[in-house]
Amino acid sequence: MLQTIDQRPDWDPEAGKRPVLGTAPCIHPTATVVDSKVGEWTEIGAYTTFQESILDDYSYVAGRHTQIWCASIGKFTSIAAGVRINPPNHPMDRVTQHHCTYRRRQYGFDAKDDQTVFEWRRRQRVMIGHDVWIGHGAVILPGVQVGSGAVVGAGAVVSRSVAPYDVVVGVPARRLRRRFTDAIAAALLDIAWWDWDRETLRRRFGELMDVERFVARHARVVN
Repeated sequence: MLQTIDQRPDWDPEAGKRPVLGTAPCIHPTATVVDSKVGEWTEIGAYTTFQESILDDYSYVAGRHTQIWCASIGKFTSIAAGVRINPPNHPMDRVTQHHCTYRRRQYGFDAKDDQTVFEWRRRQRVMIGHDVWIGHGAVILPGVQVGSGAVVGAGAVVSRSVAPYDVVVGVPARRLRRRFTDAIAAALLDIAWWDWDRETLRRRFGELMDVERFVARHARVVN
């Protein structure tokens, strides 16, 4: 179930006015959230459409016409403006790709819509990990998985799954580089700091600024 929504009329990020977040999600009055679950310390910005999706704790959607459908998004993930996640595919195997073949009621061709197409689309759910950064105007295509710690560059079109801590850019998106060495990336995944409770995060917050010291202190094994 969607938690209580905090909609504040004085919320205007472009004018430097940002809400103080809390355990209740903060959702802009112009955003549309349907059949979704939104976690604590989260923010969904202006003119976002968020449907049949999950936004876990501390993640935010900057808004400005971002559209997200059938996606599971982890904790501490940052989604910029104008992003499209899981734009639906059309059935290319039919005589026509037009949606009149499945949105039949709208065109007066049948009393019921063809639900097989909608279920096919839902099976191609997008999975986005923790601490992911998705840049302005990026598109994540159906069925893609984006690993924790990854970066999707602005304007990228991601048609293949992205490994944890990879930085991908371009159309179609390709790996540009790794954020960290394989050893540090593996250690961060093992630590899974994003699952720490609020008190632990507060106590160790200062440690998040230096990745090598952080890994040295908290990793069970460092190669």
